[in-house]
Amino acid sequence: MAPSPSTTRAEADSWAVDRAVSLLEVWALVAAFSGLVGAWQLLGVCRAARAGAKEFLGTLPRLVVCGGYSSVGTPRQRTVSAVWGLDLATMRWEAMPALLRARERPACCAVRGALVVLGGLTPSTTSPDPRQLQRYYRSSRVEILSKGGGAFVELPPLSCGAICGAVVIAVDESHSALGQVLLLGGKRTSHVGMYTSILSAQLVDLATGVCTLQADLLHTPKLLAAVRLPDGGIACIGGADIEGLSTWDRWGRPVQGALDAAWTWRRMPAMSIWRDGCSGCVLSDGRFAVLGGYSTGRAFTSSCEALTLGGDEHWSPLLQMHDSRGDFACAAVAGCVIVAGGLPQRKSAEVYDEVLGRWLRLPHDLPSNGELVDFGSALL
Repeated sequence: MAPSPSTTRAEADSWAVDRAVSLLEVWALVAAFSGLVGAWQLLGVCRAARAGAKEFLGTLPRLVVCGGYSSVGTPRQRTVSAVWGLDLATMRWEAMPALLRARERPACCAVRGALVVLGGLTPSTTSPDPRQLQRYYRSSRVEILSKGGGAFVELPPLSCGAICGAVVIAVDESHSALGQVLLLGGKRTSHVGMYTSILSAQLVDLATGVCTLQADLLHTPKLLAAVRLPDGGIACIGGADIEGLSTWDRWGRPVQGALDAAWTWRRMPAMSIWRDGCSGCVLSDGRFAVLGGYSTGRAFTSSCEALTLGGDEHWSPLLQMHDSRGDFACAAVAGCVIVAGGLPQRKSAEVYDEVLGRWLRLPHDLPSNGELVDFGSALL
């Protein structure tokens, strides 16, 4: 008995739906294999490719920037509380809930899907004239924006006291109620009112604010960035050594140490040029990349280089950015490196495609009235 036309149509519709779903999944896999820039290019291929690329791009974290210092407005307005996230599917900056307190140079990272902001410089609220120069205070305040939360919530302050200019790394653990972070370097106000450098790493429990001292750093730090390496160790980009070259230190187990051996710092090869205000990240092939900053004579640079880890540790040049910049956001995601903001007067954002080995400008600048510097940033 021949099937009725309605049955045939239903089966055909079902086959079409299954095939469409399969095509979407295939294009999503193609997008994932192509990386961030490749997925963006797929958006213009066809409807199925666009749907698959959007599905992949929707799984990627956002680059979030929070707080900082703007070049416009009265002195009281220049320290900002705004938080912005770059949606990698639309390539647009979207407003997120603002910080409870405006601050510059905070430490910022993602912990268990939440955005955590620690310390920084906060302006005085007692100045009678908003046109006058502000007084700034180092802060011990900690704020958290939970995943899906509509507002930041204040956490217990840092027991180690007020701090600014530190860098922070999330710690993989399970026994803490809210998670832990490793706070590295920075500056604090001493008991006599002078600013002093912090020469150690501190493990911070976010639920209590209790800071526990870890290993001392190798040098008086002006830490610029810290990243987690593929082997679980931590790399910190620091100040200049006695030869005038920017250095970086690595914290991890001794090379020949047992698995339970205490972690220690060791000095790693100096970069090819002196850098301040640079940023760093880990590329998809495991190399440690350092980008931009100020070079000799305080001139901004667009140069980049990457260190091959392992037995033959050496620096190799990377293609320079379109714009020279310092004190900017930097994050590696899906085979690409995204940079945004910074000095001098940079609102622009650009992305480095590791496969193609080239920099591309993003279509949308940071949504700030002027240059934005000294902000925190994280992948969330």
